[in-house]
Formats: sequence, structure tokens, C-alpha cells
Amino acid sequence: MELIRGIHNLRAWHRGCVATIGNFDGVHLGHQQILQQVREIAARLRQPATVMVFEPQPREFFAGDQAPPRLNRFREKVERLTEYGAERIVCLQFTNRLRRLTGEAFVNEVLVNGLGVRHLVVGDDFRFGCDRAGDFHLLEKMGPKHGFHVEHTHTFLLDEERVSSTRVRTTLASANLAGAARLLGRPYKIASRVVHGQKLGRTLGVPTANLLLGDRKPALNGVFTVMVRLSNGLLWPGVANIGLRPTVDGVLPALEVHLPGFNADLYGKRLEVFFLAKLRNEQKFDGLDALKAGISKDIQQAIHFFQRHDANWQPGQAWLATGVPPLLATAPL
Repeated sequence: MELIRGIHNLRAWHRGCVATIGNFDGVHLGHQQILQQVREIAARLRQPATVMVFEPQPREFFAGDQAPPRLNRFREKVERLTEYGAERIVCLQFTNRLRRLTGEAFVNEVLVNGLGVRHLVVGDDFRFGCDRAGDFHLLEKMGPKHGFHVEHTHTFLLDEERVSSTRVRTTLASANLAGAARLLGRPYKIASRVVHGQKLGRTLGVPTANLLLGDRKPALNGVFTVMVRLSNGLLWPGVANIGLRPTVDGVLPALEVHLPGFNADLYGKRLEVFFLAKLRNEQKFDGLDALKAGISKDIQQAIHFFQRHDANWQPGQAWLATGVPPLLATAPL
């Protein structure tokens, strides 16, 4: 896979592709179907399967702090797009200049002179250009003049309802982790590197791995049972808090994970945290003693969750392949 940041980094040898354009937040089942459609056409035309995305996402550019939560950080999105067959990912910085391009100018500058697109796959409700004036009909009109074909994507339905990033967010917000896993084709996860925190958990006898989430609000909030994939590939059961940590006056959203029985150094390691079930909402405790008692209760509930799936499991053990919880068994990691 080749990642290209900006039209200015496209070279003559990049021209010619089968492309699709979108946010691809979450890379859910609907996105996966689009990528399959692109792969099949690309193989037939012997052109690279190309995905164009934007940073920031357009709604983030316009709405700022009021934009909906992201399902994936950019690195995770790139990994998922690659997993589902993207051979080339072109990331455009969404700026005032880009948003002011007319539909015709976007086609000429980005699709024709930039990508040299041969075939374009987009939704029939796809809008682009200044004031979203460009649409599928404009692409159909301009395509023949510039030597590319355009076709719409196939709507993907689950339980007779369209699969979308908005639907995934709504499902996560209601703490329906199993439902979100069905829409995504895998358990919902967040991946990041472990950084040094306040080390408050260690003073309470509950060390945590702290994963910063940037300044964007997460799609989840609260305390969850999780499965963590370590950098060596092992799966380790745990309990996680995601949010602003109100008891200690947190400012930026953070993900804190406790792995019962684990005692190795994780600083600088990249962890993948898969969310399985919600234990409770995030709450502000009346002091550190109450916080410690609440955390202890959370850990016991998480341990019971995993022991219901494998009575032989004990804290301090990596997960046994024969006892993988149903969510992980039906939606492979």
C-alpha cells in the first residue's frame, strides 16, 4: 500500500486508477462492500485500487468541537483500508481552498489532472465541491469528456437498515457493543501507544496503561470489559475507562486500561483495545478511597465476565484460544 499526502505529491506514474472517495470512518460492512467493488473493477481494468480520504474530515472542518466522534484514528483507518484491498490511499488536507473549489474544478484538478482516474465508484448521493453543488449527475456528465466512467455503490443493508458510520456511532452510544461488532464485522477497537500518565492507578494498587486519544471526543464513554492485543500478539483480558476521568479533573479524553495479573513494562508499546461489554457510565467519586473501591468492583465484574466464558481462566493468564468470548469468535480480530 502507498500513502500519498496531498495532490502535490502525486507523480506522473501515479496517474491512472480505479478510485472511490469518502470519509470511511470505521470502515464498516458498507465500506467493505464498496472496497470490494473497487477491487473487482481495478483487477479487471488492471489499475490500482485507490481510496481518497480527507483530513480533517469535512464535518470536523465545518463543525469543529460539535462534529460527531470519530470511530477510528487516521492510522487505524489506513490499516483497515489496506486490509480490505486499498493499494493506494490519497489523503487530501481539507482546507478553505479545497472547500471553495467548484464541482467542475474538483473534477478537473483532483480527479483528472491529479489522479488521472479511469473509473470512479461513489454513492449516488455523493456530494462534493463548493456548497456541495457537485453530484453524481455532474460526474456522469463530465466523465466521458475526460475519459473516466462513474458508477454508484451498492447500498449495504443489515436488518433492513442501511449500514453507516452514523448508525455505528448511535449503536456504540447505546452501549450495544455486540450490535456495533455486527455493523463493523469485528469488535470495536481503539489502538494507540502507551504513554506516561499521572501514575495514580499505581498508587491505588491498580496500575493502568494510559493511551491518549488526542483532542477529539471518543465514540464511547464509561467503563468496559475489554480484550487487549499486546505488541507480541497475545490477547489479555482487562477493564478500561474511557473519558475525561472526572474524579481527577481530567481535561483531554483518555483511555486507561488495567490488565489483571499483568506486570510487564508497556510504555511506548502499541496496544489494540477491543471493547466487549459496558460495566457502567463514567462517574465522579467522592475522593480517592471511593474511587479505589469503585475500580475494585469494576475489576471483579470484568473478571467474572471472562470466567463466565472460561471457568479455568485466572487473572495473570493470556486468553486461551479455546475460550475466546463469542464476540471475538464470530468477529475475528
